[in-house]
Amino acid sequence: MSERKYFGTDGVRSVAGQAPLTADWVMKLGAAAGEVLKRQAGGRASVVIGKDTRQSGDMLEAALAAGLTSRGVGVIHLGVLPTPGVSYLTRRLDATAGVVISASHNPAADNGIKFFGFDGEKLLDATELEIEGMIDEVGSLPPITGTDLGSVTNYTEAERIYLNFLRQYAPDLSGLKIALDCANGAAYRIAPKVFQAAGADVFAIYTTPDGRNINRGCGSTHMDHLRLIVAEGDYDLGIAFDGDADRALFVDSRGNVIHGDHMLLLNARARKEESVVATIMTNMALEVRLRSEGIALERTAVGDRYVHERLKSKGLDLGGEQSGHVLFLDVSPTGDGVLTALLTLASMKTLNTTLDALHDDLVMFPQTLINVPVADKKAIAGDGRVQAAVSEAEAALSGRGRVNLRPSGTENLIRVMVEGPDHAEIMDVAERLAGVVRERGSAG
Repeated sequence: MSERKYFGTDGVRSVAGQAPLTADWVMKLGAAAGEVLKRQAGGRASVVIGKDTRQSGDMLEAALAAGLTSRGVGVIHLGVLPTPGVSYLTRRLDATAGVVISASHNPAADNGIKFFGFDGEKLLDATELEIEGMIDEVGSLPPITGTDLGSVTNYTEAERIYLNFLRQYAPDLSGLKIALDCANGAAYRIAPKVFQAAGADVFAIYTTPDGRNINRGCGSTHMDHLRLIVAEGDYDLGIAFDGDADRALFVDSRGNVIHGDHMLLLNARARKEESVVATIMTNMALEVRLRSEGIALERTAVGDRYVHERLKSKGLDLGGEQSGHVLFLDVSPTGDGVLTALLTLASMKTLNTTLDALHDDLVMFPQTLINVPVADKKAIAGDGRVQAAVSEAEAALSGRGRVNLRPSGTENLIRVMVEGPDHAEIMDVAERLAGVVRERGSAG
């Protein structure tokens, strides 16, 4: 695959107003995307655009729409809507593509542009590369004029239609008292409405976005306030979303965080899954517990993109990350925080259990991480003595723990991670393994 110039694993991201997310460049991106999408569609094309609550979203949305319409592509504005809502409306409105303007859980100064294909899934790598290649060519394209230009419409029903979709999967929550942290983000209106409609007694916080307070001390990456509210109040549980609401984390009635590993266990049990996909960061305790219940766990590299790819390739439905980005591919092609919360609560009711019981049932294994400076981190991966030491460490744990060696992406370090039920044992195994890496990786 050709090297990417602008698109990362989750679209284009930067500080808004700073290259590449300037108005001029985003307009070129829109024109390039419009030309590529129009050619793929064999003529006219339409693109839906949604955004989170960042102040810079309006500028980027206007610039992107100007570029798209300049190439004869119709634009449908959805307004503020969770990322998975944009995915859903792309499919529902039979659009050629969808775009969400958001930087997810990042601070308010950041922003991003992510494309969905007509199927609501992330745009194909090949299409993103084609768009990148077209950006420098837009100035030489023949102009489109007059009535051949694209038009812009505002789809005011977007929130209602997405809300109706979510309500299909809501269990009866009557009698439950729930605190919601909406992160001053894209779920600030929808989430309280969904849970109230399902019968819950809802107390929602961080529902007053001003364009600058998204994710600021709140949401799924800053849960202290929600934990305090739930633990000190008379709440059954709490739920926190991130800025674009594609992930969710829970808090049990005592204020303990219920993360993605817990949710995978609960949903795998309720759905009677035979196999679940998670990442290399998933705690070994989940793998051991699933194995004891006859459920296999497959691991991928970190990132929901890789979880999604493995699920698709194996024909599986359930997978996710500790961050609360959980995928239910039989329901939605992308991670959806509100949907994840609803389905997890439905599983809780199916199994007649509580989040408190789930937290106590899945006790996370201790984990230690040792960063070892090396002269050549690439050479270590193929070093025979290091590989032998890894095998010895794995044999010492006898399937009760896990060993992972990986190079740092930014420093000349090898990260030695060991995980298992006994803290003293994993410390001993990690120190011995790190000693071998240190010896083999020292500068000669």
